[in-house]
Amino acid sequence: MTNSSAPVPASADSITAPLRHMTFRRIWLASVLANLGALIRSVGAAWAMTQMTSSADKVALVQTALMLPVMLISAPAGAIADMHDRRIVTLVSVGIALAGATALTALAWLGLITPNLLLVLCFVVGSGMALMDPAWQSSVSEQVPLESLPAAVALNSISYNIARSVGPAIGGIVVATGGAVATFALNALLYFPLILALFLWKRISEPSRLPPEKLRRAIVSGVRYIINAPSIKIILVRTTVMGLIGGGIIALMPLVARDLLHGAAQTYGMILSAFGLGAVLGALNITEIRKRMSGEAAVRACALSMGGAITAVALSGSPVLTAIALFLAGAAWMIAWALFNIGVQLSAPRWVAGRSLAAYQAAGSGGIAVGSWAWGYLADLSGVQTTLLISAGLMLVSPFFGLWQRMPRINAREQDAETLADPDVRLQLTGRSGPLVLPSRNGESTGESGLMQ
Repeated sequence: MTNSSAPVPASADSITAPLRHMTFRRIWLASVLANLGALIRSVGAAWAMTQMTSSADKVALVQTALMLPVMLISAPAGAIADMHDRRIVTLVSVGIALAGATALTALAWLGLITPNLLLVLCFVVGSGMALMDPAWQSSVSEQVPLESLPAAVALNSISYNIARSVGPAIGGIVVATGGAVATFALNALLYFPLILALFLWKRISEPSRLPPEKLRRAIVSGVRYIINAPSIKIILVRTTVMGLIGGGIIALMPLVARDLLHGAAQTYGMILSAFGLGAVLGALNITEIRKRMSGEAAVRACALSMGGAITAVALSGSPVLTAIALFLAGAAWMIAWALFNIGVQLSAPRWVAGRSLAAYQAAGSGGIAVGSWAWGYLADLSGVQTTLLISAGLMLVSPFFGLWQRMPRINAREQDAETLADPDVRLQLTGRSGPLVLPSRNGESTGESGLMQ
C-alpha cells in the first residue's frame, strides 16, 4: 500500500515525480548517504588490497566478496522480504552491514587487517546488503503510486550512482589523507541516516488474503513462479550475461589506475567518478529511452557502447581519455541494469515481488562476482590490457544473444493474485470436506485435484 501524504502529480512518470512523496524522498536521500559511504569504503578496501598484495586475483576478489553474498542468500532473502514487514527486514539488514563496517574499522585501526580478513569482512557487509536489497526494492511500490514506479526504480539507481560519481573521488582523498581506516569509519557513520529514515517510516501493512507461508515453502513457490514466468526468465538470463562480461571493467578498475595509468588512489577515484557520472546521466534519461526504444534495442545499444568503451580503456594511456570512455561505459551500464530492474518490477505480482527481485539480484550479482574472479585470474595470466580487450570483444558480440533470448515488452505490472475476488460456491465447505472434483473445459470431471486445507 502506498504510504504518502502527497497527491499523485499529473506527470507521474517524470523522473522527479516520486520525490513528491515524503516517505520515498526521506528514504531516498538517506540512501544517497548510505551509498556514498559504501563507495568510499569500497575505494578504501580495494586500495588497501593493492597495498597488501600485488596479485590481481586478490584485488578482483574484493568485488567478489561484496557481490557473492547476493548470489548465495538471495533466495531466502527474497522469501523473507515477502513473508515479513519489509521495513523491519531492511532495518535488520542495515544493522548487519553496520556491524561489519564497524568491525572493519576497529581491526584496521588496530593494524590487524590482513588480505583474507579484509575479504571476510567485505563478505559480511555484502551479506547485510544482500538481505536488504529484495526488501528495499520491493517496498518502493509501497511508497509511491504504481504509475511512478519506473521513475522510482530509476531514482534508486540514481542514488547509487550519485554516490558513485562523487564517492570514489572523496574516497581517494580520504585514503590519501587518513588511510583506509578513515574510509571504513565514514562508511559506518553514514548508515545512521538510513536507519533513522526507516524508523520514521510509518508503514501501513495491508493484511494478505493468502495464508502465511513458511520459509521453505516460500522459497519453493517463488522458484516455481520464476521457472514458469518466461519474461522473468529471459531478464534473468540477460542480466547474468551482462554481469559476467561487464563485471570485468569494475573489478579491474584499481589495476587500470595502477598498471595502465600508473596512478595512485586519486587516479582510481577520478576514473570511478567518471563511471558514476555516466551512470547518473544514463539513469536520468531512462524514461525517455523507454519511450523511444524497445527493451531489446536499448540493451543491444548498451552492450555495443560498453564494448567500444572498454576497448578504449584498454588501449588508452591517458587518464582523460580513460575517464571519457568510462563515462560512456557507466551510462550504458546503468541503462541496461535499470531496464532489467524495471522489467522485473513490472512483471512480478506483489505476492512474489521480493523473490523475483531477489532472483534478479542473484543473477546480476552472481554474474559480477563470478566474472570478477575470472577476469582477475585471467589478468594474472595475460595482463590487464589483454583481459580488457577480451572482455570488450565478448561484449560486442553479446547482442547476438538476443536472437533467441529477446527482451520482453512489458508496460504494466500484472494483476496481483491477491486482488482476485473470492469464488462463489453453493455448498458449505469446511476444512474436512475432503477431495474436490473440478470440471474440465469440455465439461467432463477431472481427477482428484487436492484436499481442502
